[in-house]
Amino acid sequence: MVIQNLRRFLAWTHTHQGKKMTRYVLGSVVTTAVSFTSIAVLYGFRIIPGVIWATLAGNLIATLPAYHLNRVWTWGKRGKSHFRREIMPFWTMSFLSIAFSQLGAFWARQEVHTHNWSHLENTALVTGTNLLCFGIFFILKLMVFNRIFHVNKLERLEEHLTLEERATGEFPHTPQFGE
Repeated sequence: MVIQNLRRFLAWTHTHQGKKMTRYVLGSVVTTAVSFTSIAVLYGFRIIPGVIWATLAGNLIATLPAYHLNRVWTWGKRGKSHFRREIMPFWTMSFLSIAFSQLGAFWARQEVHTHNWSHLENTALVTGTNLLCFGIFFILKLMVFNRIFHVNKLERLEEHLTLEERATGEFPHTPQFGE
């Protein structure tokens, strides 16, 4: 049962949708690591001693690679970005996510000021709270970004492929992104 489910999952990762979701998850891992590391360095080394400002700065830093990773690598979009259909929704969702993480930062700041913990423990609380807040927004952003950057040519073709064709990745001529 487990092996069969694993085979199905692996076959799914070879589909257009599976590749896209795998890339989205990996892109999110990269941007979350950038955010986490930025906050840990900025707050942990007291470059920005305030919880709120360190969290804001770390998350803004992480948005820099996020747009490019999502647009180009995950959804395979090339060429000029469309302001209304791509840029505005992306930044709106990013800023909503950052605003939500700021709520977590306000809570973390309160905890830091209430307790007499070491700076290392405070840094762990601040970065952990930010990680939790970003995790909550992960699925919502996935749904929105999937709509923004949606490319469905391959999905329509894959409906007609067998499980074996999906698993091996050997399809009759499959158009590449942008074809």
